[in-house]
Amino acid sequence: MNAATGREPDWVAQAIWWHVYPLGFTGAERAGLPAHAPAHHRLPQLIDWLDHLLELGASGLLLGPVFESETHGYDTVDHLAIDRRLGTDADFDALVAAAHARGVRVMLDGVFNHVGRAHPAFASVLAQGPSAPTAPWFRLRWPGGADAWRPGIEPEYDDFEGHRALVALDHASPEVADHVVEVMRHWLDRGADGWRLDAAYAVPAAFWADVCARVRETHPEAYLMGEVIHGDYAAFVRDAGLDSITQYELWKAAWSSLNDGNFHELAHALGRHDAMLATFSPFTFVGNHDVTRIASRLDDPRHLEHAVLLLATLPGTPAVYAGDEQAFLGVKEDRAGGDDAVRPAFPALPSELDPAGAPAFALHRDLIGLRRRHPWLHAARVDVPSVGNEHIVYRCRADGRSLTVALSTSDADQVIGPVAGQAIAASPGSGAHDGASVSLAPHGWCVTVAAAGGR
Repeated sequence: MNAATGREPDWVAQAIWWHVYPLGFTGAERAGLPAHAPAHHRLPQLIDWLDHLLELGASGLLLGPVFESETHGYDTVDHLAIDRRLGTDADFDALVAAAHARGVRVMLDGVFNHVGRAHPAFASVLAQGPSAPTAPWFRLRWPGGADAWRPGIEPEYDDFEGHRALVALDHASPEVADHVVEVMRHWLDRGADGWRLDAAYAVPAAFWADVCARVRETHPEAYLMGEVIHGDYAAFVRDAGLDSITQYELWKAAWSSLNDGNFHELAHALGRHDAMLATFSPFTFVGNHDVTRIASRLDDPRHLEHAVLLLATLPGTPAVYAGDEQAFLGVKEDRAGGDDAVRPAFPALPSELDPAGAPAFALHRDLIGLRRRHPWLHAARVDVPSVGNEHIVYRCRADGRSLTVALSTSDADQVIGPVAGQAIAASPGSGAHDGASVSLAPHGWCVTVAAAGGR
Protein backbone atom coordinates (compact mmCIF):
# COMPACT_ATOMS: atom_id res chain seq x y z
CA MET A 1 0.00 0.00 0.00
CA ASN A 2 1.03 3.63 -0.56
CA ALA A 3 2.56 4.94 2.64
CA ALA A 4 0.96 8.34 2.25
CA THR A 5 -2.63 7.27 1.61
CA GLY A 6 -2.64 3.76 3.02
CA ARG A 7 -4.69 2.74 -0.02
CA GLU A 8 -2.90 2.63 -3.34
CA PRO A 9 -1.89 -0.94 -4.27
CA ASP A 10 1.86 -1.56 -4.35
CA TRP A 11 1.82 -2.57 -8.03
CA VAL A 12 0.75 0.92 -9.11
CA ALA A 13 4.17 2.33 -8.25
CA GLN A 14 5.56 0.79 -11.46
CA ALA A 15 2.47 1.24 -13.64
CA ILE A 16 2.69 3.10 -16.94
CA TRP A 17 -0.57 3.09 -18.89
CA TRP A 18 -1.36 2.96 -22.58
CA HIS A 19 -4.79 4.55 -22.94
CA VAL A 20 -7.10 3.31 -25.72
CA TYR A 21 -10.58 4.47 -26.75
CA PRO A 22 -11.83 1.09 -28.04
CA LEU A 23 -14.88 2.19 -30.06
CA GLY A 24 -12.76 4.55 -32.12
CA PHE A 25 -9.62 2.40 -32.13
CA THR A 26 -11.45 -0.57 -33.66
CA GLY A 27 -13.53 1.47 -36.12
CA ALA A 28 -16.85 0.57 -34.49
CA GLU A 29 -20.19 1.93 -35.67
CA ARG A 30 -21.19 5.33 -34.32
CA ALA A 31 -24.44 4.02 -32.82
CA GLY A 32 -25.15 0.93 -30.75
CA LEU A 33 -26.34 -2.15 -32.60
CA PRO A 34 -30.05 -3.08 -32.79
CA ALA A 35 -31.24 -5.56 -30.18
CA HIS A 36 -31.39 -8.42 -32.69
CA ALA A 37 -27.97 -7.79 -34.24
CA PRO A 38 -25.13 -10.22 -33.52
CA ALA A 39 -21.99 -9.00 -31.77
CA HIS A 40 -19.04 -7.77 -33.81
CA HIS A 41 -15.89 -9.28 -32.34
CA ARG A 42 -13.60 -6.25 -32.44
CA LEU A 43 -12.22 -6.26 -28.90
CA PRO A 44 -9.75 -9.10 -29.67
CA GLN A 45 -8.05 -6.74 -32.14
CA LEU A 46 -6.39 -5.18 -29.11
CA ILE A 47 -4.61 -8.44 -28.34
CA ASP A 48 -2.47 -7.83 -31.42
CA TRP A 49 -1.39 -4.48 -29.90
CA LEU A 50 -0.26 -5.74 -26.52
CA ASP A 51 3.30 -6.32 -27.70
CA HIS A 52 3.29 -2.74 -29.07
CA LEU A 53 2.31 -1.59 -25.58
CA LEU A 54 5.18 -3.54 -24.08
CA GLU A 55 7.69 -2.32 -26.66
CA LEU A 56 6.65 1.21 -25.77
CA GLY A 57 7.54 0.44 -22.16
CA ALA A 58 4.02 0.55 -20.74
CA SER A 59 2.71 -2.00 -18.28
CA GLY A 60 -1.02 -1.29 -18.23
CA LEU A 61 -3.90 -1.02 -20.69
CA LEU A 62 -6.47 1.66 -19.85
CA LEU A 63 -9.62 0.96 -21.84
CA GLY A 64 -12.18 3.63 -22.59
CA PRO A 65 -15.83 2.56 -22.38
CA VAL A 66 -16.49 -1.05 -23.38
CA PHE A 67 -20.03 -1.44 -22.05
CA GLU A 68 -23.28 -1.44 -24.01
CA SER A 69 -24.12 2.14 -24.93
CA GLU A 70 -26.16 4.24 -27.32
CA THR A 71 -23.34 6.01 -29.17
CA HIS A 72 -19.93 7.11 -27.86
CA GLY A 73 -19.71 4.82 -24.85
CA TYR A 74 -20.42 7.45 -22.20
CA ASP A 75 -24.19 6.97 -22.61
CA THR A 76 -24.28 3.51 -21.02
CA VAL A 77 -27.36 1.32 -21.32
CA ASP A 78 -26.00 -1.84 -19.66
CA HIS A 79 -23.01 -1.74 -17.31
CA LEU A 80 -22.93 -5.53 -17.11
CA ALA A 81 -22.64 -6.26 -20.84
CA ILE A 82 -19.86 -5.67 -23.34
CA ASP A 83 -20.93 -3.34 -26.15
CA ARG A 84 -21.85 -5.64 -29.03
CA ARG A 85 -19.97 -3.33 -31.40
CA LEU A 86 -16.88 -4.58 -29.55
CA GLY A 87 -17.85 -8.17 -28.83
CA THR A 88 -18.88 -10.38 -25.95
CA ASP A 89 -17.90 -11.36 -22.44
CA ALA A 90 -15.74 -14.08 -23.98
CA ASP A 91 -13.89 -11.48 -26.05
CA PHE A 92 -13.29 -9.40 -22.93
CA ASP A 93 -12.06 -12.44 -21.04
CA ALA A 94 -9.67 -13.31 -23.87
CA LEU A 95 -8.22 -9.78 -23.90
CA VAL A 96 -7.72 -9.74 -20.14
CA ALA A 97 -6.15 -13.20 -20.20
CA ALA A 98 -3.76 -12.18 -22.99
CA ALA A 99 -2.84 -9.00 -21.13
CA HIS A 100 -2.23 -10.76 -17.83
CA ALA A 101 -0.16 -13.44 -19.56
CA ARG A 102 2.18 -10.62 -20.60
CA GLY A 103 2.17 -8.99 -17.15
CA VAL A 104 -0.08 -6.17 -18.36
CA ARG A 105 -2.71 -4.73 -16.01
CA VAL A 106 -6.16 -3.71 -17.31
CA MET A 107 -8.15 -0.68 -16.15
CA LEU A 108 -11.77 -0.01 -17.15
CA ASP A 109 -13.65 3.25 -17.66
CA GLY A 110 -16.73 3.39 -15.44
CA VAL A 111 -19.44 5.95 -16.25
CA PHE A 112 -21.41 6.18 -13.01
CA ASN A 113 -22.46 9.82 -12.96
CA HIS A 114 -25.09 9.35 -15.66
CA VAL A 115 -26.63 6.85 -18.08
CA GLY A 116 -28.09 6.96 -21.57
CA ARG A 117 -31.80 7.58 -22.00
CA ALA A 118 -32.24 4.00 -23.25
CA HIS A 119 -30.90 2.54 -20.01
CA PRO A 120 -33.59 0.16 -18.67
CA ALA A 121 -33.76 2.03 -15.38
CA PHE A 122 -34.70 5.27 -17.13
CA ALA A 123 -36.83 3.52 -19.75
CA SER A 124 -38.92 2.16 -16.87
CA VAL A 125 -39.41 5.68 -15.57
CA LEU A 126 -40.64 6.86 -18.97
CA ALA A 127 -43.03 3.90 -19.23
CA GLN A 128 -44.32 3.70 -15.66
CA GLY A 129 -43.93 7.21 -14.33
CA PRO A 130 -43.32 8.06 -10.66
CA SER A 131 -44.28 4.54 -9.57
CA ALA A 132 -41.42 2.91 -11.50
CA PRO A 133 -39.18 0.91 -9.17
CA THR A 134 -36.16 2.75 -10.56
CA ALA A 135 -37.60 6.26 -10.19
CA PRO A 136 -35.39 6.81 -7.08
CA TRP A 137 -32.33 6.32 -9.29
CA PHE A 138 -32.79 9.77 -10.85
CA ARG A 139 -33.37 13.39 -9.88
CA LEU A 140 -36.82 13.88 -11.40
CA ARG A 141 -39.39 16.67 -11.48
CA TRP A 142 -42.88 15.77 -12.69
CA PRO A 143 -44.99 18.43 -14.46
CA GLY A 144 -47.92 19.20 -12.18
CA GLY A 145 -46.58 16.83 -9.53
CA ALA A 146 -46.29 13.06 -9.37
CA ASP A 147 -50.07 12.63 -8.93
CA ALA A 148 -50.69 14.33 -12.28
CA TRP A 149 -48.64 11.84 -14.27
CA ARG A 150 -50.25 10.11 -17.23
CA PRO A 151 -48.66 7.82 -19.87
CA GLY A 152 -46.64 9.90 -22.31
CA ILE A 153 -45.74 12.59 -19.78
CA GLU A 154 -41.96 12.84 -19.44
CA PRO A 155 -40.32 14.25 -16.32
CA GLU A 156 -37.73 16.96 -16.17
CA TYR A 157 -34.44 15.48 -15.00
CA ASP A 158 -30.92 16.51 -14.13
CA ASP A 159 -28.39 15.71 -16.83
CA PHE A 160 -24.64 15.86 -17.33
CA GLU A 161 -23.55 19.41 -18.14
CA GLY A 162 -26.53 20.19 -20.36
CA HIS A 163 -26.41 17.00 -22.44
CA ARG A 164 -30.02 15.78 -22.39
CA ALA A 165 -29.00 12.36 -23.70
CA LEU A 166 -27.03 11.80 -20.48
CA VAL A 167 -29.40 11.32 -17.54
CA ALA A 168 -27.79 12.09 -14.19
CA LEU A 169 -28.11 9.50 -11.45
CA ASP A 170 -29.23 10.40 -7.93
CA HIS A 171 -26.18 9.55 -5.85
CA ALA A 172 -28.15 9.92 -2.63
CA SER A 173 -30.04 6.78 -3.63
CA PRO A 174 -28.86 3.56 -1.91
CA GLU A 175 -30.02 1.64 -4.99
CA VAL A 176 -27.57 3.58 -7.18
CA ALA A 177 -24.68 2.92 -4.79
CA ASP A 178 -25.56 -0.78 -4.69
CA HIS A 179 -25.66 -0.92 -8.49
CA VAL A 180 -22.26 0.77 -8.88
CA VAL A 181 -20.68 -1.56 -6.32
CA GLU A 182 -22.18 -4.55 -8.12
CA VAL A 183 -20.83 -3.39 -11.48
CA MET A 184 -17.34 -2.61 -10.21
CA ARG A 185 -17.06 -5.93 -8.39
CA HIS A 186 -18.44 -7.85 -11.39
CA TRP A 187 -15.70 -6.71 -13.76
CA LEU A 188 -12.97 -6.94 -11.13
CA ASP A 189 -14.10 -10.52 -10.64
CA ARG A 190 -13.65 -11.03 -14.39
CA GLY A 191 -10.06 -9.85 -14.19
CA ALA A 192 -9.98 -6.07 -14.38
CA ASP A 193 -7.30 -4.50 -12.16
CA GLY A 194 -8.75 -1.04 -11.66
CA TRP A 195 -11.26 1.62 -12.59
CA ARG A 196 -11.12 5.08 -14.09
CA LEU A 197 -14.23 6.77 -12.68
CA ASP A 198 -15.58 9.09 -15.36
CA ALA A 199 -16.76 12.57 -14.31
CA ALA A 200 -15.90 11.75 -10.71
CA TYR A 201 -15.90 15.47 -9.98
CA ALA A 202 -19.67 15.62 -10.69
CA VAL A 203 -20.44 13.00 -8.03
CA PRO A 204 -20.49 13.73 -4.29
CA ALA A 205 -17.28 12.61 -2.61
CA ALA A 206 -19.30 10.83 0.07
CA PHE A 207 -20.80 8.56 -2.59
CA TRP A 208 -17.35 7.51 -3.79
CA ALA A 209 -16.13 7.02 -0.23
CA ASP A 210 -18.93 4.54 0.42
CA VAL A 211 -18.58 2.76 -2.90
CA CYS A 212 -14.77 2.54 -2.81
CA ALA A 213 -14.76 1.17 0.73
CA ARG A 214 -17.24 -1.54 -0.24
CA VAL A 215 -15.34 -2.45 -3.40
CA ARG A 216 -12.08 -2.71 -1.48
CA GLU A 217 -13.66 -5.15 0.95
CA THR A 218 -13.58 -7.76 -1.82
CA HIS A 219 -10.85 -6.32 -4.08
CA PRO A 220 -8.21 -4.59 -1.93
CA GLU A 221 -5.69 -4.56 -4.81
CA ALA A 222 -7.94 -2.62 -7.21
CA TYR A 223 -6.70 0.78 -8.37
CA LEU A 224 -9.48 3.39 -8.15
CA MET A 225 -8.75 6.63 -10.02
CA GLY A 226 -11.21 9.45 -10.63
CA GLU A 227 -11.54 12.00 -13.42
CA VAL A 228 -11.23 15.40 -11.75
CA ILE A 229 -10.69 18.55 -13.82
CA HIS A 230 -10.38 21.35 -11.26
CA GLY A 231 -10.67 22.12 -7.57
CA ASP A 232 -8.82 20.87 -4.51
CA TYR A 233 -7.44 17.60 -5.84
CA ALA A 234 -5.94 16.40 -2.57
CA ALA A 235 -9.13 17.07 -0.63
CA PHE A 236 -11.19 15.21 -3.21
CA VAL A 237 -8.90 12.18 -3.09
CA ARG A 238 -9.10 12.20 0.69
CA ASP A 239 -12.86 12.70 0.98
CA ALA A 240 -13.73 10.33 -1.88
CA GLY A 241 -11.45 7.54 -0.72
CA LEU A 242 -9.79 7.32 -4.15
CA ASP A 243 -6.23 6.31 -4.93
CA SER A 244 -5.67 9.11 -7.41
CA ILE A 245 -7.18 11.65 -9.80
CA THR A 246 -6.38 12.99 -13.28
CA GLN A 247 -3.83 15.80 -13.08
CA TYR A 248 -5.35 18.32 -15.50
CA GLU A 249 -3.51 21.28 -13.96
CA LEU A 250 -0.16 19.76 -14.93
CA TRP A 251 -1.46 18.78 -18.39
CA LYS A 252 -2.45 22.37 -19.12
CA ALA A 253 0.74 23.87 -17.73
CA ALA A 254 2.91 21.49 -19.78
CA TRP A 255 1.74 22.58 -23.22
CA SER A 256 0.83 26.14 -22.29
CA SER A 257 4.21 26.99 -20.81
CA LEU A 258 5.95 25.57 -23.88
CA ASN A 259 3.72 27.50 -26.28
CA ASP A 260 3.87 30.79 -24.40
CA GLY A 261 7.55 30.79 -23.53
CA ASN A 262 6.53 31.03 -19.87
CA PHE A 263 8.02 28.34 -17.67
CA HIS A 264 6.84 30.28 -14.63
CA GLU A 265 3.42 28.73 -15.26
CA LEU A 266 4.91 25.25 -15.13
CA ALA A 267 6.88 26.12 -11.99
CA HIS A 268 3.66 27.19 -10.28
CA ALA A 269 1.93 23.98 -11.36
CA LEU A 270 4.84 21.93 -10.06
CA GLY A 271 4.50 23.60 -6.68
CA ARG A 272 0.87 22.48 -6.55
CA HIS A 273 1.85 19.05 -7.87
CA ASP A 274 4.38 18.66 -5.07
CA ALA A 275 1.74 19.51 -2.48
CA MET A 276 -0.45 16.71 -3.85
CA LEU A 277 2.45 14.27 -3.64
CA ALA A 278 2.40 14.65 0.13
CA THR A 279 -0.75 12.50 0.17
CA PHE A 280 -1.13 10.72 -3.21
CA SER A 281 0.45 10.19 -6.62
CA PRO A 282 -1.58 11.93 -9.36
CA PHE A 283 -2.47 10.31 -12.67
CA THR A 284 -0.41 12.26 -15.23
CA PHE A 285 -0.80 12.63 -18.99
CA VAL A 286 -0.18 14.98 -21.92
CA GLY A 287 -3.05 13.60 -24.00
CA ASN A 288 -6.29 11.68 -23.67
CA HIS A 289 -9.55 10.99 -25.51
CA ASP A 290 -11.09 14.32 -24.47
CA VAL A 291 -8.41 16.82 -25.52
CA THR A 292 -6.53 17.98 -28.60
CA ARG A 293 -3.56 15.72 -29.28
CA ILE A 294 -0.30 16.99 -27.90
CA ALA A 295 1.38 17.05 -31.33
CA SER A 296 -1.39 19.36 -32.56
CA ARG A 297 -1.49 21.42 -29.37
CA LEU A 298 2.18 22.40 -29.45
CA ASP A 299 3.09 25.40 -31.62
CA ASP A 300 6.67 24.18 -32.11
CA PRO A 301 7.06 20.49 -33.05
CA ARG A 302 10.49 20.45 -31.42
CA HIS A 303 8.76 20.72 -28.07
CA LEU A 304 7.13 17.31 -28.32
CA GLU A 305 10.35 16.05 -26.78
CA HIS A 306 9.88 18.41 -23.85
CA ALA A 307 6.28 17.32 -23.25
CA VAL A 308 7.17 13.63 -23.30
CA LEU A 309 10.14 14.29 -21.03
CA LEU A 310 7.85 15.97 -18.50
CA LEU A 311 5.50 13.00 -18.58
CA ALA A 312 8.35 10.51 -18.20
CA THR A 313 10.24 12.20 -15.38
CA LEU A 314 7.69 13.93 -13.15
CA PRO A 315 6.25 12.09 -10.14
CA GLY A 316 2.87 10.42 -10.56
CA THR A 317 1.36 7.57 -12.55
CA PRO A 318 1.91 8.35 -16.25
CA ALA A 319 -0.34 7.43 -19.17
CA VAL A 320 0.25 7.69 -22.92
CA TYR A 321 -2.84 8.15 -25.08
CA ALA A 322 -2.70 5.68 -27.99
CA GLY A 323 -1.40 7.43 -31.07
CA ASP A 324 0.49 10.14 -29.21
CA GLU A 325 3.54 7.86 -29.34
CA GLN A 326 3.21 8.09 -33.14
CA ALA A 327 2.78 11.90 -33.09
CA PHE A 328 -0.80 11.56 -34.32
CA LEU A 329 -2.49 14.87 -35.03
CA GLY A 330 -6.04 15.70 -33.99
CA VAL A 331 -7.91 18.78 -32.82
CA LYS A 332 -10.90 18.49 -30.51
CA GLU A 333 -13.76 20.79 -31.49
CA ASP A 334 -16.81 21.90 -29.54
CA ARG A 335 -19.45 20.51 -31.89
CA ALA A 336 -21.27 17.29 -32.68
CA GLY A 337 -18.58 14.81 -33.74
CA GLY A 338 -15.92 17.13 -32.37
CA ASP A 339 -14.10 14.25 -30.68
CA ASP A 340 -13.69 12.21 -33.87
CA ALA A 341 -10.29 13.62 -34.79
CA VAL A 342 -8.77 12.52 -31.48
CA ARG A 343 -10.49 9.12 -31.48
CA PRO A 344 -9.55 7.64 -34.88
CA ALA A 345 -9.52 4.05 -36.08
CA PHE A 346 -6.15 2.30 -35.95
CA PRO A 347 -4.80 -0.24 -38.43
CA ALA A 348 -5.33 -3.91 -37.68
CA LEU A 349 -1.69 -4.43 -36.70
CA PRO A 350 1.09 -2.18 -35.36
CA SER A 351 3.19 -3.12 -38.40
CA GLU A 352 0.70 -1.20 -40.54
CA LEU A 353 1.33 2.13 -38.81
CA ASP A 354 2.71 4.97 -40.92
CA PRO A 355 6.53 4.82 -40.72
CA ALA A 356 6.52 8.60 -40.26
CA GLY A 357 5.56 7.97 -36.64
CA ALA A 358 8.69 5.94 -35.88
CA PRO A 359 10.78 8.85 -34.48
CA ALA A 360 8.03 9.79 -32.02
CA PHE A 361 7.73 6.15 -30.96
CA ALA A 362 11.49 5.93 -30.40
CA LEU A 363 11.36 9.12 -28.32
CA HIS A 364 8.56 7.74 -26.15
CA ARG A 365 10.21 4.35 -25.83
CA ASP A 366 13.55 5.82 -24.75
CA LEU A 367 12.10 8.25 -22.22
CA ILE A 368 9.66 5.72 -20.79
CA GLY A 369 12.64 3.37 -20.52
CA LEU A 370 14.36 6.04 -18.45
CA ARG A 371 11.28 6.21 -16.23
CA ARG A 372 11.20 2.43 -15.78
CA ARG A 373 14.82 2.51 -14.61
CA HIS A 374 13.81 5.00 -11.90
CA PRO A 375 10.47 3.71 -10.56
CA TRP A 376 11.01 5.69 -7.34
CA LEU A 377 9.88 8.76 -9.31
CA HIS A 378 6.28 7.60 -8.84
CA ALA A 379 6.06 9.03 -5.34
CA ALA A 380 9.03 11.43 -5.35
CA ARG A 381 8.78 15.08 -4.35
CA VAL A 382 9.57 17.85 -6.82
CA ASP A 383 10.97 21.36 -6.52
CA VAL A 384 12.17 24.04 -8.96
CA PRO A 385 15.69 25.37 -8.23
CA SER A 386 15.73 27.68 -11.27
CA VAL A 387 13.15 29.12 -13.69
CA GLY A 388 12.92 31.80 -16.35
CA ASN A 389 10.63 32.46 -19.27
CA GLU A 390 12.61 30.14 -21.54
CA HIS A 391 14.20 27.68 -19.14
CA ILE A 392 13.36 25.59 -16.11
CA VAL A 393 15.29 23.26 -13.84
CA TYR A 394 13.23 20.89 -11.71
CA ARG A 395 14.45 18.26 -9.31
CA CYS A 396 12.73 15.07 -8.15
CA ARG A 397 13.95 13.50 -4.90
CA ALA A 398 13.12 10.40 -2.88
CA ASP A 399 14.90 7.80 -0.78
CA GLY A 400 18.33 9.36 -1.10
CA ARG A 401 18.11 9.71 -4.88
CA SER A 402 17.78 12.78 -7.06
CA LEU A 403 16.89 13.31 -10.73
CA THR A 404 17.24 16.78 -12.23
CA VAL A 405 15.77 17.94 -15.55
CA ALA A 406 16.84 21.08 -17.37
CA LEU A 407 14.71 22.35 -20.28
CA SER A 408 15.14 25.24 -22.69
CA THR A 409 12.91 26.80 -25.34
CA SER A 410 15.46 29.47 -26.23
CA ASP A 411 16.77 29.89 -29.77
CA ALA A 412 20.27 30.33 -28.30
CA ASP A 413 22.66 28.10 -26.42
CA GLN A 414 22.17 28.31 -22.65
CA VAL A 415 24.15 27.35 -19.60
CA ILE A 416 21.80 26.88 -16.67
CA GLY A 417 21.74 25.29 -13.26
CA PRO A 418 21.90 24.15 -10.61
CA VAL A 419 22.33 20.54 -11.65
CA ALA A 420 24.26 17.72 -10.04
CA GLY A 421 25.30 14.19 -10.79
CA GLN A 422 25.76 12.31 -14.03
CA ALA A 423 23.98 13.16 -17.29
CA ILE A 424 21.96 10.10 -18.33
CA ALA A 425 19.97 11.54 -21.23
CA ALA A 426 20.10 14.70 -23.32
CA SER A 427 19.02 16.18 -26.61
CA PRO A 428 21.68 16.45 -29.35
CA GLY A 429 24.31 19.05 -28.47
CA SER A 430 23.22 19.26 -24.83
CA GLY A 431 24.48 17.67 -21.64
CA ALA A 432 27.98 18.98 -20.97
CA HIS A 433 28.15 20.16 -17.36
CA ASP A 434 30.63 20.99 -14.67
CA GLY A 435 28.75 19.62 -11.70
CA ALA A 436 26.95 22.89 -11.10
CA SER A 437 25.45 23.88 -14.45
CA VAL A 438 24.57 22.25 -17.75
CA SER A 439 24.93 23.37 -21.34
CA LEU A 440 21.78 23.19 -23.45
CA ALA A 441 21.58 23.56 -27.22
CA PRO A 442 18.72 25.68 -28.61
CA HIS A 443 15.45 24.05 -27.51
CA GLY A 444 17.51 21.44 -25.68
CA TRP A 445 17.17 19.38 -22.54
CA CYS A 446 19.21 17.23 -20.19
CA VAL A 447 18.56 14.76 -17.37
CA THR A 448 21.04 14.14 -14.55
CA VAL A 449 20.94 11.67 -11.64
CA ALA A 450 22.73 11.93 -8.32
CA ALA A 451 22.51 10.81 -4.74
CA ALA A 452 20.59 13.22 -2.56
CA GLY A 453 19.72 13.68 1.04
CA GLY A 454 16.35 12.29 2.11
CA ARG A 455 13.45 14.66 2.08
